Amino acid sequence: MSSSVQLFRDQKYHELKRQCIQQRRLFEDPEFPASDESLFYQSAPPRKVEWKRPKVIDGLLPNRPGHGHRDAVVISGDLCEDPHLFVNGISSHDLHQGTLGNCWFVAACSCLALRETLWQQVIPDFNEQEWDPKNPEKYAGIFRFRFWCFGEWTEVVVDDLLPTMDEKLIYCHSNVKNEFWSALLEKAYAKLAGSYEALDGGSAADAIVDFTGAVAESIDLVQGKYGEIISEQMKLFEDLLKVHKRGGLISCSITVCIEMETEMGLVVGHAYSVTAIRKLRLGERLIFSFKAEKLFMIRLRNPWGKREWNGAWSDNSEEWKKVSKSESKSLGLTLENDGEFWMTFEDWCKNFTDVDICRIVNTSYFSIHKTWEKKMMHGAWAKNSEPLLNRSGGCFDNNETFLQNPQYVFDVKKTEDKVLVSLQQEDRRKYKKEGKGDSIPIGFEIFKVEDNRNYRLHKLTVQERVATSLYINTRTVFLKRILKKGRYILIPTTYHPGIVTKFILRLFTDVPSKLRELKADKPEMTCWSLLCGYPRRVTQIKIHSAEGLQKQDRSGADPYVLIKCENQNMRSPVQHDTNNAIFDTQVIFYRKNIDSPIIVQVWNSNVLCDQFLGQAVLAASPSDPREEQTLQLRGRGSREAEEVPGHITVKVFSSDDLLEL
Repeated sequence: MSSSVQLFRDQKYHELKRQCIQQRRLFEDPEFPASDESLFYQSAPPRKVEWKRPKVIDGLLPNRPGHGHRDAVVISGDLCEDPHLFVNGISSHDLHQGTLGNCWFVAACSCLALRETLWQQVIPDFNEQEWDPKNPEKYAGIFRFRFWCFGEWTEVVVDDLLPTMDEKLIYCHSNVKNEFWSALLEKAYAKLAGSYEALDGGSAADAIVDFTGAVAESIDLVQGKYGEIISEQMKLFEDLLKVHKRGGLISCSITVCIEMETEMGLVVGHAYSVTAIRKLRLGERLIFSFKAEKLFMIRLRNPWGKREWNGAWSDNSEEWKKVSKSESKSLGLTLENDGEFWMTFEDWCKNFTDVDICRIVNTSYFSIHKTWEKKMMHGAWAKNSEPLLNRSGGCFDNNETFLQNPQYVFDVKKTEDKVLVSLQQEDRRKYKKEGKGDSIPIGFEIFKVEDNRNYRLHKLTVQERVATSLYINTRTVFLKRILKKGRYILIPTTYHPGIVTKFILRLFTDVPSKLRELKADKPEMTCWSLLCGYPRRVTQIKIHSAEGLQKQDRSGADPYVLIKCENQNMRSPVQHDTNNAIFDTQVIFYRKNIDSPIIVQVWNSNVLCDQFLGQAVLAASPSDPREEQTLQLRGRGSREAEEVPGHITVKVFSSDDLLEL
């Protein structure tokens, strides 16, 4: 984690704690008071909520003199005698949901509890924050938690006043009465969101990202037909197994607008955390059947702490008799109604509709696993009536304004590279009080562009649209693609034009991508421009192919193209062992001398000395045809030089308006 941590509302934990200890009082948070405004932004409480501390230390003032509470009653009584952050460590079994519709938050906490390195980021210096019965005078009723907020770790301070009814915590709580890490973590998260009610309805993936900085991916199991197509099912199992082994967190749900139970004991409209993924070996008597030798299994936890799957491989099912006691023990099989249960992966794919995968992408060079190169950019969709300044053009369907969105260029340096893209909009829960708390539909497009493009795209001509994300009103949109060597432009967009909000863009590649935003529309006019000249024409060229080339050996040739314009040379990759090569190479030139032609040469790559195979000379004027054309290769010299074997297929676009292309 980065050493730089932002302070939410500029509250300094150590300073506040020191003041409270000196004044012998317990901390009360003025930024998130024990009142109805911290509970609700819209609804009214069904009855009076009492805010209680886990324990009031003798001799300490529970409240500051004169510090009143408008709506709620603050009771100085204790919730328990011996409070702790953790009782017997932290576990995914610690949590129960309470009355809020935030099963997604509890599911995310269950996932977090499985990974010690991750929860210790969220709960920093947990030993120092723990109650110390031997030194009660050091307790100040103040806690701190850290969340990954929009690309930065942010520390949130809270007091220990917790909302209760009938002497019981009404929201997230532990199944052990004197354990409080989950209730205090939820309070800090509610403060970040603006109120407890702002946590009613949400996404487990969003919470996991806030806990870890992970890269979230949502998969629709129904649309992907994972319950029907076995090959896709197996690919998904291996992917989830790899994610889980490498520290990732996974949750799943059955989509519907309300929570209800199915005949098989699963709760619809409810988030479950995935706590294990295993290949299960069965007893020896089944080993002769190759297909039955291993079962693909997944373990889930219901945040309610009860109500489990009652189908095959449920806790008391006959299937477990096929498994040895040692194997059952290694699986951690329990036969209690504790909310945790096993299913076959096939049953899981058939019964659940959505899965959220949160990858902890490894960027450490000191690792046995694959290391990714990460690049992150902060950006914004901003509205402006001037087209060249507008940065909110909407999705690809908006032909007139799409290219007015922010544009980011990156390079793929390898022949092929797997690329992970995560586009995340700002958390809008803080706007729920204003009725604007829903996420905006967002997505992005990726285009393969000219290998030397350094200015913004103004018109799509020779560029190739290679990837399109989903457009969906979730906080994060994710895409995984294998891209070929070359230069690409990534355009993040809102679905509708004219919408204003911030975003962060994260790109992961195998080798550095040099991701950067394109801000300039054309070459800058400088003092040197007066001396050396300023471009008068822009020309785009796409070399599609070269065919009928002269054979160099039995297997053909190893051709590449070299494109020359004024003092610039651009070269394509070499195509091996062919007389008919597909290049699909794109270049763009800003030309000062419009009378100087552009020369496209074809060469054969050799170990010692490359061999010239022919060339085509292009005037590349705005009046030239813009359709694809096939040109005869000729020898060196003028456009009328002697013909040589082979021809090239090209597209050429030229304009004297530097902002057209």
